[in-house]
Amino acid sequence: MDCLHSSVQDLTALLSGKRVAVLTGAGISTDSGIPDYRGPETLRRARKPMRFQEYAASAEGRARYWARSMLGWPRFAAARPNAGHQALVELEHAGVVSGVITQNVDRLHHAAGSRRVVELHGALAEVRCLSCDAPEAREHLQERLAAQNPHLAAADAALAPDGDSDLEAHWYESFRVANCLACDGILKPNVVFFGESVPRHVVDQAMTLVDDADALLVVGSSLAVYSGFRFVRRAHERGMPIAIVTLG
Repeated sequence: MDCLHSSVQDLTALLSGKRVAVLTGAGISTDSGIPDYRGPETLRRARKPMRFQEYAASAEGRARYWARSMLGWPRFAAARPNAGHQALVELEHAGVVSGVITQNVDRLHHAAGSRRVVELHGALAEVRCLSCDAPEAREHLQERLAAQNPHLAAADAALAPDGDSDLEAHWYESFRVANCLACDGILKPNVVFFGESVPRHVVDQAMTLVDDADALLVVGSSLAVYSGFRFVRRAHERGMPIAIVTLG
C-alpha cells in the first residue's frame, strides 16, 4: 500500500498543472467485463485475430468471424463504463484531461461522458459495406444474423476481446452471413482489422491532441502495437512527461 500511495503521489506531481492527453487501451475496459488481448487469461487461450486480407477473401473466414461475433455481441453491447472511464470524465471536467485517444472499439468513453475522443480503430457499433460503403447499425445487423442462424442460439461461448467469442468450428460451418441491404455486398465492422492502417485523418486528429497537451498519460495499454505507441514516441520527441498506468 505504501508503494501504491507513493506511485500515486509521483503521478500527481508529474501531471499537476498540466493539460494531459490520455491514450487508453483494452486494460481500461476489463473491469467492464470486456477481455483484453494480452492479459493472463487472454494469453492462456490466445488465437490469431482476424486479418483484413482473410476477411475480404474468404467466405469461410467471414462465416467464422460473424458466428463468433453474433454470440459475443450481446454481452459486449451490454458493457457499461467503469470507474476508470468515469475518472477520466471527471478529470476532463476539471480541465486536466484535454482529450482521449483510445485503441478500444467499445464506445465506453462516449457512454461515460468524455467529450473529446479519437477512436483510433473505429467502433463495433456500426458496420459498413466494402462495395458501396452503406452503413448499418450493428444492433440491426444482429437481428438479421439471429434470424438467419437460429441454430446458434444453443451455442455456449465465452466472451473474447472486441466482441468476439470462443466458438467450436462445427457451430459456424453452416453459418449464413448477412450481406449489405443496399447492394448485397460484403459487410465489415467499422473497425481497423489487423493488416489495415489507421486512416490518416484519424492519426492527424490524435497527433493534434498530443501536440496541444503538456503531458501524456497512458492507461491500460501494453503499447505492443505501433498504432498506439507512435503517440508515446511523439510525446517523447516533444520532451513531454509520459506516465503509464497499467498491469505488467
